[in-house]
Amino acid sequence: MTKFILSALSYLPWTIVSLLSGVVYIRLLLGPNPVPQRGLWGVLHMFFKLGMLRVGFIFGAVLALAFILADVFYLRQKLGHGLQATALRVLCFICIGICVAIIHYVLEKVVDVI
Repeated sequence: MTKFILSALSYLPWTIVSLLSGVVYIRLLLGPNPVPQRGLWGVLHMFFKLGMLRVGFIFGAVLALAFILADVFYLRQKLGHGLQATALRVLCFICIGICVAIIHYVLEKVVDVI
């Protein structure tokens, strides 16, 4: 049980980074909100921010799940620990993020599912 908790805590920084990168990706994708923040338009502005956070966290959760599964079933056996292993994990994280972004783009623009 303790080994499982320590293993789960070791993936906490990766999960936080993936959730934040998901929100940043969606923010870059949507751009700034053209609606002014004054008056009743502030409610629409609030919905824009909440929607951006919701979709960004979903994107980040998919990224975190894909990375953790890749690390548990493949990278952990091949690499180990150390600075070079961490650098390769970061590179793998970026590659998985790019793949998830491409899949998101294809599903949104080409297939029109999202």
